[in-house]
Amino acid sequence: MGSEKIETVELGTGGPRVGVQGLGCMGMSFAYGPTDADEARATLERALELGVTLFDTADVYGMGENEKFLAPFLKEHRDEVVLATKFALSYDPENPAQRVIRNDPAYIRQSVEASLRRLGLDAIDLYYMHRRDAHIPIEESVGAMAELVAEGKVKHLGLSEVTGSELRAAQAVHPIAALQSEWSLFSRDVEDGVVTAAAELGVGFVPYSPLGRGFLTGSFVSADKELTEDDFRRQQPRFTGDNATANAALLEPVRKVAKAHDATPGQVALAWLQQQAEARGLAVVPIPGTRKRSRIEENTAATRITLGTEDLALLEPIAGQVAGERYADMTFTSAGRE
Repeated sequence: MGSEKIETVELGTGGPRVGVQGLGCMGMSFAYGPTDADEARATLERALELGVTLFDTADVYGMGENEKFLAPFLKEHRDEVVLATKFALSYDPENPAQRVIRNDPAYIRQSVEASLRRLGLDAIDLYYMHRRDAHIPIEESVGAMAELVAEGKVKHLGLSEVTGSELRAAQAVHPIAALQSEWSLFSRDVEDGVVTAAAELGVGFVPYSPLGRGFLTGSFVSADKELTEDDFRRQQPRFTGDNATANAALLEPVRKVAKAHDATPGQVALAWLQQQAEARGLAVVPIPGTRKRSRIEENTAATRITLGTEDLALLEPIAGQVAGERYADMTFTSAGRE
């Protein structure tokens, strides 16, 4: 397992060419409890060996610490890596539970300069608007982002958790290479609007949490009983209480398909998502997050699994039966505005 490099794909019309699977780096220093920095660094190296070239972070992950963590790796492998980071989301220092979203041009410029310093880069390969501030016209925000491209500080633009209409409005201002939103066997609300828009516009899709934040792998059942106090998943409705119990039962068809392919449930979830690319006519580059080399090897091997018609039929009903929303507050997601 894990000895073959993954294939590559162009991420959106005119976008960067990347491995068909990327790596979400958030958990290496943020959100999912204690981490081993040495193993995390080794995981970055192993990912690159296996053909993973899209590495995803954000300025809010650890309040800049995740970007700083990646800096030495980027310096060593600059020509091999496509680095994606994000702006727009922060936390109120006086109330850490309160999210602050800003899309105004002044904040965008301030954010990109700070990210460039932390990352040690002259230019960011893919720069995302992390969340949408509905009080700022998206054309104004994307116009400010486009100025960064003209100045050479950013190479490609991306958006996260926007609706189909918002994506169309943004594309009219400047080409958008990638749209990042949650998409998995457990979370398929994006299929109702923005997936179709992305396919029509030639925008690549980068699903985050393609493994349902680890739930689809069976690594935990109940977040409030099994995960540490500082684990972000304890705040998500579908992973706690009766919802978690109900959702755990939905993994049975995933296990059945996995057994038939001599694979793991996580590999089945990733293979299903990869096959959406052909089914829906757009580039799909999931970014499963991990801090372990063994998981990178497992995840990339999923790109070589093809699910049949019967497999897909077994998996199809799952999302419609999931109990609980993916966030306690859905207003800042695309589903909250569609």
